[in-house]
Amino acid sequence: MRACTACHKSTGIRIDEGYVPRIEGKPAGYLFNQLVHFREHRRTNATMNHLVEWMSDDYMAAIADWFGDQQPPYPDPAAPPEREVLRERGEQLVRAGDPERDIPACQACHGERLAGVRPDIPGLIGLPEHYIAGQLGAWRVGHRQASEPDCMATIVERLDERDVEAVAAWLASRPLPADTRPATGPARDLPMRCGSVERPGS
Repeated sequence: MRACTACHKSTGIRIDEGYVPRIEGKPAGYLFNQLVHFREHRRTNATMNHLVEWMSDDYMAAIADWFGDQQPPYPDPAAPPEREVLRERGEQLVRAGDPERDIPACQACHGERLAGVRPDIPGLIGLPEHYIAGQLGAWRVGHRQASEPDCMATIVERLDERDVEAVAAWLASRPLPADTRPATGPARDLPMRCGSVERPGS
């Protein structure tokens, strides 16, 4: 796995084109799905698309399992947003969602601690603001896609630019929970169908 960790450092790494996220400790099912999405060009990154082009499912599953088992410390969170309205809107969307616009809370899927839920839902802790905003933007323009039904694409369609800014800033400033490992679950029904967490026959 040393070839992967050259870019995917334990603290993530900022590059001219954006940010390479930490993948250690994320649920193995989620990591496997992302490798499949890169292989099938549902996600667009020239390096990743090339690296996984000829990888078998078994090989990618082994990679995902190895990284999912690693638990190095997370970097410190960012400072909270200075604007009160941004802090309040971000907290609302993450904790409660926006029922009037049919936007579920981030915690409804990503877990109460926002550390993710095994086997398929990633954590949102330890990520910088610009990366979170960039991924939501990638869903908005179709550069990032997931298995159908693509629940994140549906949610992002209901967010405006201010919502994206608020969620990204508030999540990036969250103190790390005492237990940063993904929960096991899902402990409750998800608020909508999501192809990346569904199993055949489910």
